[in-house]
Amino acid sequence: MPMPFSPPVVLAPMAGITNRAFRRLCRESARASGASGVGMYVSEMVTSRALVERSAESLDLVTFAPDEQPRAVQLYGVAPGTVAAAVRLLVDEDRADHIDLNFGCPVPKVTRRGGGSALPWKRDLFRSIVHAAIEASGGRVPVSVKMRKGIDDDHLTYLDAGRAAAQEGVAWVALHGRTASQMYAGVADWEAIARLKEALEPQGTPVLGNGDIWTADDALRMVRQTGADGVVVGRGCLGRPWLFGQLAAAFEGRPIPRDPGLGDVVRLLRRHAQLLVDDYGEEKGCRDVRKHMAWYLKGFTVRQQVRQSLGMVSSLAELDDLLAQIDTTQDFNLEVGSGPRGRTSGNRTPALPDGWLDTCDIDEQTRALVARAEISVSGG
Repeated sequence: MPMPFSPPVVLAPMAGITNRAFRRLCRESARASGASGVGMYVSEMVTSRALVERSAESLDLVTFAPDEQPRAVQLYGVAPGTVAAAVRLLVDEDRADHIDLNFGCPVPKVTRRGGGSALPWKRDLFRSIVHAAIEASGGRVPVSVKMRKGIDDDHLTYLDAGRAAAQEGVAWVALHGRTASQMYAGVADWEAIARLKEALEPQGTPVLGNGDIWTADDALRMVRQTGADGVVVGRGCLGRPWLFGQLAAAFEGRPIPRDPGLGDVVRLLRRHAQLLVDDYGEEKGCRDVRKHMAWYLKGFTVRQQVRQSLGMVSSLAELDDLLAQIDTTQDFNLEVGSGPRGRTSGNRTPALPDGWLDTCDIDEQTRALVARAEISVSGG
């Protein structure tokens, strides 16, 4: 089934990364490539409890620039009623055109409460949350789910969860081909994406593939190998927002633009910093851009002292001074710059609530956990 947007490419929600500034850079890259569409760019994860309580941070996360269309929000929650209330807020106040439910986050602060990639193990709870979200949307905006293969190789959930989500009427299912225990280590299992696509074929529910898409060629190869209807890109675009222009060209059958040289990369980095400062003020904006420095400069030769100073930059003037010290005549290093980036740690036992794996059903222990498990912070 064709996706309702073009190209069939989604920017994965990433905490502390996919804010308005970064989404703008990615979207501008797709437009600059001459694409007929720009894909979809999802907000940082927002917790349903914090949103219902109208925390300032959460409301900011679901505030989009005037030219952002469609406005896609990723919502996290473990209690069906709270998730439904958050969906109604987003829809009633016209804050979103699409809602994605987070069942893939593997970080301990989420899984130890039974959320994220731990939650699909509780089959009835998973289905209840998806049902509540779709019912609360009232058909006014589409709802999708993003998930992982399961908790670990002995506790896989993606096929059952995918079928349940499809039966409840989600717009699509996105699968990261790793388990929670893998975190970001190893190689993504694209065969699992293919199996999910086959399993959901009878319902006609689209499947998007996620994991180890570092280049536009990787995206095309994933679609060929798995039959996926599109791709979700996360770590592959860190320090490389122009990847979305390359992806747009690839999916439209046009020549893929070359990766930029360091001069263009530095100009893009500077624009990223300016957008963050415009949005958050100089202190917070410069603090936020620090994490992006190593990603932008990966594969380029930059003096160690300059690299270290960029990681502590506190003003745009300081940033300009440091960038002026870089030899920007360097070409992009395809071997290094187009490889894995971002987090690569993993292969550890996931943090889970006591007794979580004892049963797939909702028992009294699960009900008690859900009653107190909603975290009231966002962006995790």
